[in-house]
Amino acid sequence: MTGLEAGLRPFVDTGQVPGLVALVARGDDVEVVALGTQDSSGRPMARDSIFRAASITKPVTAAVVMSLVEDRLVDLDAPVGDLLPELAEPRVLRTRESQLDDTVACERPVTARHLLSGTAGHGFCTWDSPVPALLTERLGQADEDVQAVPEPDEWMRRLGEIPLMHQPGEGWTYNAAYDALGVLASRAAGRPYADVVADRVLRPLGMDDTGFHVPADRVDRFTTLYQAGDGGLRVSDEPNGYYVRTPAFASGSGGLVTTVDDWLAFGRMLLAGGGNVLSPESVRQMTTDHITEAQRELGGWFLDGQGWGYGGGVDTALIEPWNEIGRYGWVGGTGTSAYVHPATGTVAVLLTQVVLGAPGIEDLLKAFWTLSTT
Repeated sequence: MTGLEAGLRPFVDTGQVPGLVALVARGDDVEVVALGTQDSSGRPMARDSIFRAASITKPVTAAVVMSLVEDRLVDLDAPVGDLLPELAEPRVLRTRESQLDDTVACERPVTARHLLSGTAGHGFCTWDSPVPALLTERLGQADEDVQAVPEPDEWMRRLGEIPLMHQPGEGWTYNAAYDALGVLASRAAGRPYADVVADRVLRPLGMDDTGFHVPADRVDRFTTLYQAGDGGLRVSDEPNGYYVRTPAFASGSGGLVTTVDDWLAFGRMLLAGGGNVLSPESVRQMTTDHITEAQRELGGWFLDGQGWGYGGGVDTALIEPWNEIGRYGWVGGTGTSAYVHPATGTVAVLLTQVVLGAPGIEDLLKAFWTLSTT
């Protein structure tokens, strides 16, 4: 039994998670562990099992947008109003705690850089605001039912009616900006976002099992999703559930399904300076902290004292045993984690099928992060 398996197996043996697939690649040395079962029928977990990526979709979206920047189809610092007229003249809450009818004019245009850095003004937050509940209710933010989210133009229309929680560049909020970036990328390229992702990232990297739905001939590799229930876990979505059909809205914040080897290919691209997908400068911008200390404080537990690049967090301080300065990546609400460690050339991916908040899942993530940095 390897150290990785020994460290993770107790979480499966005790039933805290039904199964998992973990991968740690240090250069050409790749260790993969598949434990437990992938669905409620008891099918064994396998290296090529497919998982709901959730928010480890965000680094992929950032890469897509940066490729469009390189092709001069998106300008990082130009107002997004030309492509997203719904955000051309947004209203802004007068204070972060204001109610929805207490707004002021926007002092500066929203830009793609604001969206990438999480500073545009829409999203989840750690302070008391009515906006996050409205984003959930009207836009399906973080909704497991991907089929319930409206199509992109309607989604943007609704977003445009919701005030920003702060002036662009003056705060940090989570999630909604990356769905707006997906629409931005689609309109800039003149194609559906799912096609833009496939053309610019997935096909060049051979990420054949990654996409916004699971084809019929691969459903037997798709995992059941669980969440906390009375006295244990309960099924939240079966393999033949929400993801067997193409959704109306391809979510840039969390809509992909993927495998450990597909995300390994993406991580290796970043470590290689972009390969045939991005320039080294675009990778540098993705993996560099772009937020201020005040914005980091506003991020609270979302950031755990670290910074934010484009699409993922960046370790800026050695707070926990697993922190490494420059480590870049993120976690997903379905119990996923994907990081690259530029200092050591490591890619570390953990895929589970248990929604964050269930007993033991946070301890599992911490155990994996510690194992992947030793």
